[in-house]
Amino acid sequence: MQDLRGITYDEFVILKQKDFPQAEGDLSKLLRDIGLAAKVINREVNKAGLVDILGMTGSRNVQGEEVQKLDEYANEQMIKYLRAGGQCCVMASEEEEDFIHVEDDHAVNAKYVVLFDPLDGSSNIDVNASIGTIFSIYERISVGVPSIEDVLQAGNKQVAAGYVIYGSSTILVYTSGNGVNGFTLDPTIGEYCLSHPNIKTPENGKIYSINEGEYNNWLDQGVRDYVNYCKENNVEEKRPYSARYIGSMVADLHRNLIKGGIFIYPSTTKATKGKLRLLYECNPMAFLVEQAGGLANDGKNRIMDAKPNELHQRIPIFIGSKNMVIKANEFLVQ
Repeated sequence: MQDLRGITYDEFVILKQKDFPQAEGDLSKLLRDIGLAAKVINREVNKAGLVDILGMTGSRNVQGEEVQKLDEYANEQMIKYLRAGGQCCVMASEEEEDFIHVEDDHAVNAKYVVLFDPLDGSSNIDVNASIGTIFSIYERISVGVPSIEDVLQAGNKQVAAGYVIYGSSTILVYTSGNGVNGFTLDPTIGEYCLSHPNIKTPENGKIYSINEGEYNNWLDQGVRDYVNYCKENNVEEKRPYSARYIGSMVADLHRNLIKGGIFIYPSTTKATKGKLRLLYECNPMAFLVEQAGGLANDGKNRIMDAKPNELHQRIPIFIGSKNMVIKANEFLVQ
């Protein structure tokens, strides 16, 4: 296989365009628009401490959560660049109450729908911990005026998904259904360059990621049993595992994707249906992880088979290395 390491993201996307001849280049353009928006967001993330975009805006989003200034900025940039690109007819954001119908003349016949979390891990912004952008792309199913049904598609209908992590370096990771590749932003040339080709997550890992502060609030005793299992001493099975939890799904999953591990956000007494959003976080991450050889379910059923019934639907998630997810599921009450 040809070694493409170092090739730019734009060149790679164009090269892979042959995998989707029916897309006529529209998907490639859309992926590049998302990459461009992420560059702009990254610029502001890197200088957030120097300008007045740290902290809260004083308003709350549709989830009832306090909106960070940088959250608001990232949301505006994603909408701006997706609208300008003209490759999507509908978009939906975790920060918006309703979906957005792109009514511009050049987008009226656009084929794609984009869902995104503009800035995952907002609580980490003020302390300079890793945060990220998550995106998910579907083909339009409506004829005529776009509708809510374009947005409420099961995750198994995704044609592409990815995330950008803004950390010690900025890395864009995406899949279009034919493997997972990662690109690191080279600030000297302003381009993402292929740095993590054909990512395969280990089938086993030594890391578990879960908010243990909620230990007594988890609805399923099996989650507590699994966490206790992770902490047990067992030389043959190389336990105890290491607990690593950043509080940003992008950051936790990126680490576990590379090193092997499991990320869990179960149902709790305060979030009985789970806390993470099916459309904006769980589906795109499930697509990526499955493409890398891992698993993603709600403790029983595959995440990407869930049929969404509302824009901001939440769901519990167990995601990561194949054998770790299987083992965690064994502890749950079926």
